[in-house]
Amino acid sequence: MQEISILVGGKAGDGVKQSANSIARAFNRMGYSVFVYEDYPSIIRGGHNFSIIRASQKRIKSHQNQIDIVVAFNRETIDLHKEKMKDDVVVIFDSNEFLYKDGIGIEMTKIAQENKLPLIVRNSVALGALAGAAGINFSLIKDVIKSTLGDKQEENIKMAAVGCKMAKKVIAVQKTKNSQKPLLTGNEAIALGAVLGGLKFYIAYPMTPATSILHFLAQNQDELNIKTIQPENEISAVLMAEGCAYAGAKSMIGTSGGGFALMIEALSMAGQAEIPVMFVLSQRPAPGTGVPTYSMQGDLLFALNAGHGDFEKIVAAPADADQAFYLSAKLLNLAWKFQVPTILLSDKHLSESTFSFQGSKKRIKNESALLWNKRGVYKRYLQTKNGISPLAFAGEKNAIVKSTSYAHDEYGLTVEKSEMVVKMIDKRLRKKETIIKEMKKEKVVEVYGNKKSENALVAWGSSVGAAIEAAQNLNIKLIQPIYLEPFPVWAIEKELRGVKNLINIETNVCGQLARVLRQNGIETNHKILKYDARPFTPLELEEQLCKILK
Repeated sequence: MQEISILVGGKAGDGVKQSANSIARAFNRMGYSVFVYEDYPSIIRGGHNFSIIRASQKRIKSHQNQIDIVVAFNRETIDLHKEKMKDDVVVIFDSNEFLYKDGIGIEMTKIAQENKLPLIVRNSVALGALAGAAGINFSLIKDVIKSTLGDKQEENIKMAAVGCKMAKKVIAVQKTKNSQKPLLTGNEAIALGAVLGGLKFYIAYPMTPATSILHFLAQNQDELNIKTIQPENEISAVLMAEGCAYAGAKSMIGTSGGGFALMIEALSMAGQAEIPVMFVLSQRPAPGTGVPTYSMQGDLLFALNAGHGDFEKIVAAPADADQAFYLSAKLLNLAWKFQVPTILLSDKHLSESTFSFQGSKKRIKNESALLWNKRGVYKRYLQTKNGISPLAFAGEKNAIVKSTSYAHDEYGLTVEKSEMVVKMIDKRLRKKETIIKEMKKEKVVEVYGNKKSENALVAWGSSVGAAIEAAQNLNIKLIQPIYLEPFPVWAIEKELRGVKNLINIETNVCGQLARVLRQNGIETNHKILKYDARPFTPLELEEQLCKILK
């Protein structure tokens, strides 16, 4: 079997996510490339939660909606996902909850009760049953449980063994020759990349889907040698992060659209005061509260145009955990190198999905900022040819370090005379050419598929994962702009040579990337837009592309 997709479903509190995590780890140990999609409503108990675990012998960065195995803790899982189930689907279900013809029914609830264990152990019974049905060696399942459940491992191994014995083998999943890769969510990759980039303070107020960055870093802050802070709101978070930067410590803030909206005045202050600070903006459907636990790429124009007045910023959007890992470190370093705000654009689909991670810390270089040479009188906003002034920090001997949101002179003293206002605006805007010069040394665009095709897709962020497979299957080209500000028009125009048909793909209502392309003199011929708060899948994209390309 080259590939398999497994759906686990139940209500919140049934352990759906834990089951999916364990299944993903099992296939990862067998050498499969793994992607896990999480779907859940914005409630703590009840509702319908499900995860799709896709395991493939080829590298994958998205899930599929054609399911080979369903693990159902309740009847609702079957009713809601019938259209995803293949004709020969294998259904493993709790027969104490409902009956399903031709499925593998196991009395999961009864087993838990008879062993006087909480009902959540049903997920271990189901994991064992999956191993039995798929012919997976039980020792592998045992190792997975040992590595994830700590002091609860013995009882869960026992429950998994019961499930394994009760399930007859109906399919054969074989171990591959591929090596095991780490499994990381997008948010974990962002967190670890930032740490390698020199992060010292992560400051955030919880907001889905960025919250797990805060949880992960808080749980591991001693080992990672950083500090995490959860203040009373988003405004406090961004101002504290800017305060840390003023004192010389690399800091990062994570939030979603509504939280980022509250931070905009402080973002503009960072532009005026030239404070190096990094934002993680993990998008979700909007406006307002929107659909808070689902995904959309609706904040691109918001991020590019955020802030009042004109100032430079750098914006980048990773497509997967590997890129998120690298870009998180890179944007943190670029913020300090150019003394500008930087924004990493993620979304729920990227932030909370799990990937087989193949990134390398060897790519990450912790770059030094331009520091004051300690000679003469310190001028925080010294006029320079490239617009970048040497940094000194509060408390440094013989340096008066001013940071201000007012128009100011080279010392940081408030000014209102027109000549000085113009002089300092020009100084800050000179950074743009300096940044573009730096960007031209970087890989700012990624290309996949048939690079000679006259048909090309253009996609950004998390939509790239599904688009890669669609492009490869249809033998066409895919262009991914990694950096979105400054917009790498020079690199995109190069990749568009010979392209006659350009198709824009993104999950928002108006084609925000297409607008950015048009502003830079590039027109798209078609748009495939999805705005139901769910991500693309490869086959879904292929179907729509075939209609355009026929």
